[in-house]
Amino acid sequence: MLLNRPGSKKWMTFAVMNALVLTTVACGSKEEAANNNAASAESTSPSAASTAPTNTASASEQPAAAPANQGEPLVVYLNDFDEIIKPMFEEATGYKLELVTGNGAELASRIEAEKGNPHWDVVWMDSMPTIDQMGKQDQLLADWTPKDIDNLTDFAKQFVPASHAYFPTGAHAASVIIYNTKAIDANSAPKTWKDLADPKFKGAVGMADPAVAAPAYPFVSWFFGAQGMDAGKQYFESLIKNGVHVYPKNPNVAKALTGGEIKVAALQESNAYTLKNSGEPVEIVWPQEGAPASVRVAAIQKNTKHADAAKAFVEFLLDPKTQQALIDQGEESYFEPSAKDVQPKKDRAADAKLVAAEAGWAGEHEGEIKQWFADQAVK
Repeated sequence: MLLNRPGSKKWMTFAVMNALVLTTVACGSKEEAANNNAASAESTSPSAASTAPTNTASASEQPAAAPANQGEPLVVYLNDFDEIIKPMFEEATGYKLELVTGNGAELASRIEAEKGNPHWDVVWMDSMPTIDQMGKQDQLLADWTPKDIDNLTDFAKQFVPASHAYFPTGAHAASVIIYNTKAIDANSAPKTWKDLADPKFKGAVGMADPAVAAPAYPFVSWFFGAQGMDAGKQYFESLIKNGVHVYPKNPNVAKALTGGEIKVAALQESNAYTLKNSGEPVEIVWPQEGAPASVRVAAIQKNTKHADAAKAFVEFLLDPKTQQALIDQGEESYFEPSAKDVQPKKDRAADAKLVAAEAGWAGEHEGEIKQWFADQAVK
């Protein structure tokens, strides 16, 4: 079975990528920028710049973390908010921070490569299934409780594992439905995920490639986790038969939507609101079943030599004031906060409903699900 032409090409890429990185997932919608910086080391501190990990350096070439009492920075691997988190944290705590940025797949691969000699102290990204697997592999500090744990929302509390190996700092929709209002009116627009398989949308729907666009795996995995593997396959088979277009990343989907190549898309939340706020003729639909969530979590490396600074960083991320600042000032500002008394963006849907695949299940089945999608590209 051949997919729609653009999709077929991209899903062939998916197959290759899948063979390389079957167990990596999820990142925020700033994936395009992150890819351009491809896991590059980043530090605004002149003293840290000379020792910061780089995109081309191998793990063995990276400097080992030094004890905090020697003034070495806390090394954080992250995929978003790098533009504001460093000065915020340093000013609030006095600890120095060194950031390594990349998309979720790149950072997960880097962490795996450094498994025997990790050079990171904290990982903070929207790849909960991957980080859950790291906890089960005994790579994370466990059995520690941040002071603000009781201030988590009920939605966020469900994502805290019994081991306390990681903590949620927010969640955003891996995909919402968005349509071009020049091509479709509100009455005929899709209202549910099932509607995307309606024949009236044949060849008109686009989505991102789960192997390339990190938010796409949390999106597809929810269907498999909530409905079962067979029902998940049947749903995406119905989209394939309906001529779904598959693009490498969410910005490619957005461009196809505004350019008229497609009429409807499953698009990451921040990308969708960015289009609408920029005046593009689009409308956003939060599906009745809920929008599959990409949950951003923070975890501490088990053998970090900067435990005090690492714990301070995690507690800083869980602080309502920090999360409010991320929403008010950050580039990836459309998300549901994990702390109580934090206000989301005013134009974000008040009834936005997020759903998520169970982290352990999604992590354990990631290879199987991605392989299934890869197989569809070669039929």
